[in-house]
Amino acid sequence: MKIKTLLSATALACSLSASNAYAEDLTLCWAAWDPANALVELSKDFESKSGHKMHFEFVPWPNFADRMLNELNSGGKLCDLMIGDSQWIGGAAESGHYVKLNDFFDANGIKMDDFVPATVIGYSEWPKNTPNYWALPAFGDVVGWTYRKDWFARPELQAEFKTKYGRELVAPATFAELKDIAAFFQNRTIDGKTVYGASIYTERGSEGITMGAMDVLYSFGFKYDNPKKPYEMAGFVNSPGAVAGLEFYKALYDCCTPPGSSNGYMGEGIDAFKSGQVALQMNFAFTWPGFEADPNVGGGKTGYLVNPAGPSGEKFAQLGGQGISVVSYSTKQDAALEYIKWFAQPDVQQKWWKAGGFSCLRSVVEAADFATSQPYAQTFLDSMAIVRDFWAEPSYATLLQDTQKRFHDYVVAGKGTAQEALDGLVEDWAKTFKDDGKV
Repeated sequence: MKIKTLLSATALACSLSASNAYAEDLTLCWAAWDPANALVELSKDFESKSGHKMHFEFVPWPNFADRMLNELNSGGKLCDLMIGDSQWIGGAAESGHYVKLNDFFDANGIKMDDFVPATVIGYSEWPKNTPNYWALPAFGDVVGWTYRKDWFARPELQAEFKTKYGRELVAPATFAELKDIAAFFQNRTIDGKTVYGASIYTERGSEGITMGAMDVLYSFGFKYDNPKKPYEMAGFVNSPGAVAGLEFYKALYDCCTPPGSSNGYMGEGIDAFKSGQVALQMNFAFTWPGFEADPNVGGGKTGYLVNPAGPSGEKFAQLGGQGISVVSYSTKQDAALEYIKWFAQPDVQQKWWKAGGFSCLRSVVEAADFATSQPYAQTFLDSMAIVRDFWAEPSYATLLQDTQKRFHDYVVAGKGTAQEALDGLVEDWAKTFKDDGKV
């Protein structure tokens, strides 16, 4: 396989059209969501230029990891290209599921410096912070917030809020302010309908509550381990700040979410916001183009908010998004690499942004007119500058399962304390890393 990879890198130094005589049917695997539909349309340009035919295998997010990791772990040949989640990169690299792309990038003048640094670290590198690349940054994403800008602007609500809290009803700068606003809207009647404060992530089965709680914990001081001693977690995962952050997340869930919010993730948040059920909504940035296009919440009714600051002023956000990789079990690696080369082109990346994809190419997102190109563009830029991500270790699935259980048991089921939940998480993670020979 290594020999084939080197041959692929050399062959792809030629133009896309050079391989037209060897037209292939390629299958790209990703999650089933709006950006995937946009990529189908965008890929018609690749088909016309290369002669290859694109097929797509899209799996709903709740089942995406199980379905595609099983495909990779079994050495399956369904996928020639995989847009895999950021946390998979360590396991996929170490298990040989993805083709290493360094030689291919070098041969084709694709430079990782041309991409947003956080996306290179998050989607492409393993080990982290080393120049070993297993994917091209494909879709930048980050957890942020939307709010009902039109509700906030109502004079009667502004007056009532100022009387109660002594400040203006505007987008919150801190999590404390966010909670006040959520409480203010909870069970309020607007236009004859009962509304609620906030939609947040609570889903238990895949990754939802972890993505939501971590999005808050980072700004309260949570760290995965000692920056000076990898895998030393005590006092960092369960620090006083981290405990306070998890307590805050539970308090927000208890006070200010709609009925039936015990197992919600991206789809439930979209539905709650579009239907006018909530004033604030936590969700990944990929949802924002859909809100702008929606007749109920688009057209200036929605505001976009970078993750607020924690008690000490720190501000971080949970990274989402994915890189695109060539699957090592594919028998069509040359053609798959052609797709990577095509997708990396600046003009294609510009079209990707306009189609609703979140480009990671700096020439696109740092262009003078980017910040004003969409109402949410500046928020996206500001959010991507403060991202952190979950473990990308080969054992990430076990680490994630433990986190999901600890967080859901405490936040939703009300079992034990935040301190006990995080102390238990340190024990869980330490056992996994010990089994992996990391400690």
